Amino acid sequence: MSTTPDAATPITDWEGFDFETRQVHAGAYPDRNSGLRVPPIALSAGYVFDSFDDQVDRFAGRELWRGGIGLTRGIDPDPDLDGPGEPAPIYSRQGNPTNAVAEDRLASLEGGTAAIAVSSGQAAISSALFALAQAGDHIVSTASIYGGTRILFGRSFKRFGIEVDYVWDAADEAEWHRVIRPNTKAIYTETIPNPRNDVTDLRGIAAVAARHNLPLIVDNTIGTPALIRPFEHGANIVVHSTTKFLTGHGAAVSGAIVDGGTFDWEAAERAGRSYPLITSAPRPGVGSLLDRFGSRAYARAVREAVVNDIGPALSPFTGFLLHQGMETLSLRMARHVDSSLEIAAWLEAQPEVTVVDYAGLPSNPLHDIAQRDYAGRTGSVFGVTVAGGVDGARAFVDGLRVFSRMTGIGDTRSMIIHPLTSTHATFAPELNERLGITPGLLRLSVGLESAGDLIRDLRGGLDRVAGSVPA
Repeated sequence: MSTTPDAATPITDWEGFDFETRQVHAGAYPDRNSGLRVPPIALSAGYVFDSFDDQVDRFAGRELWRGGIGLTRGIDPDPDLDGPGEPAPIYSRQGNPTNAVAEDRLASLEGGTAAIAVSSGQAAISSALFALAQAGDHIVSTASIYGGTRILFGRSFKRFGIEVDYVWDAADEAEWHRVIRPNTKAIYTETIPNPRNDVTDLRGIAAVAARHNLPLIVDNTIGTPALIRPFEHGANIVVHSTTKFLTGHGAAVSGAIVDGGTFDWEAAERAGRSYPLITSAPRPGVGSLLDRFGSRAYARAVREAVVNDIGPALSPFTGFLLHQGMETLSLRMARHVDSSLEIAAWLEAQPEVTVVDYAGLPSNPLHDIAQRDYAGRTGSVFGVTVAGGVDGARAFVDGLRVFSRMTGIGDTRSMIIHPLTSTHATFAPELNERLGITPGLLRLSVGLESAGDLIRDLRGGLDRVAGSVPA
């Protein structure tokens, strides 16, 4: 790509630019071969080595490429860019140029040091924790989390020898002290738990994690960095089901892990919490990942020792959809939330509705946290309980014509599901009762349709509830 002497050099380091600018540009570089402005889909399993020594250097992790790896093959777009960079790619199981655009963009938006894109949100949670815990270790989680994550912890993690305990009252310091053990390796939570929108006090949980020298992992799928950035509240690692709002259109499944670069791994080691993938030398003569990658050491451990080994690689086509989706994130989230606030307030006033679980409503017991951390804008996934239990829920769902009856959240299309008979169907009745998963609870994911049209659709469903519930 040639330039005239008067042409300004394009920006490649977007640090310091506003969120809306970074969501469009971060991680992407014009192709040096043909001038493509939109990063191409790199459909290649492997990458050519320049020489025998280039192969040696790449496998040793010595050749570092910065930003948009492969899209600027052999050229550092910004030689003065701070940071250690990422090792040049070897095979698309561990890294791909198209996916690198999405990774760099998400790391920028969350305020992290590096990100790793993987094949699903469940793969992101698993990879994030497998880099820290192994058989015989222990994790602590807040109790209100996505049902699929509870199933993951209670089934697969248990089979792999990793135990998970839950804290029901995150404000109770004594409860944290009771469940945290010497072999605990992480604390896990969600910014906006699914399905009840019972927002988490991240600052309080981060303080607990810091006192116990534990990394705090936060699932920010429903919050997204457009609404809240967990690193600013004390988190150390962020995970996403990027299937949802980040990609935004319900067309592809993916996930991501973001390293905040803030956790003091050496202090944890001195306190007796061992993280050998990060702090131990892999072989004589080679430094630890912490020695070689500093604030990106955890991200490198996830990519090198989990994603590369187990193989939850992301398709570059899906990576393309992900970085394209992020370009409009703030615009979409504003519409999602505006409609949700209007719909939640309307639902609360309907006689067929017994409870609306939306922390942005003044009546919600978590409204103070919602105001402090979200300016009252707590996403677009929330619960609504209708009269009549399961029969009322059935009448409501079957009366809808615009809302899609389906699993999933974070789509352009509005969706509804009945948690008790779907996402939480395998849980014991007493557990569901404690979690607030009642017979009449429905989970709404408000899309980008007109709020007025959605309200009219919900009114049609509630009319059916009114006709099915005895007076």
